[in-house]
Amino acid sequence: MRVNFTVNGRQQEADDVWEGESLLYVLRERLGLPGSKNACEQGECGSCTVRLDGVPVCSCLVAAGQVEGRDVVTVEGLAEFAKQREEHGHGGACGTGGGCGSKGGVTLDAAKQWQAKPADSQTGEGVELSNIQQAFIDAGAVQCGFCTPGLLVQADALLEENSSPSDQDIREALSGNLCRCTGYEKILDAVRLAAARQGEAV
Repeated sequence: MRVNFTVNGRQQEADDVWEGESLLYVLRERLGLPGSKNACEQGECGSCTVRLDGVPVCSCLVAAGQVEGRDVVTVEGLAEFAKQREEHGHGGACGTGGGCGSKGGVTLDAAKQWQAKPADSQTGEGVELSNIQQAFIDAGAVQCGFCTPGLLVQADALLEENSSPSDQDIREALSGNLCRCTGYEKILDAVRLAAARQGEAV
């Protein structure tokens, strides 16, 4: 079958997709977007987390056919997505009337309004990092990096929904993302730092 959907602001088409093929496989192997990592393939580790219509999902559990006509944001497009969100008034302001959908996050209609530059969605290179990406670097929250893409996508979604999360909020939001290198403290520090910077920017 053929699947048409939007990835990081660009229309994409995947041909000859078989019924059991996952969104993760399509992103990595057919579209050349390796940021979402293939680890457990059971939805347990969070390494493959992407946003589907604004909602974080484990792309290994989503059948490729389910994304027909829908909007996907991967870690490669996270910086541009965050930039577009800020420009359109959605940056982490759900609690303050920022116009987020009922499920939290950017509404589908709003997500469809942004367009990434062609190179941005393929490599993520040449763009300024998003707040959460910079915070992960500054806080030293990256070690081997395998879990980092999923953590970044999930943390970005958290900060969009809750601009000043408590430690419990952060732990709960990231509970589905496993990291085997760290003790999670620097990851928590990074999310706290991103939240603080986001608050200063408002």
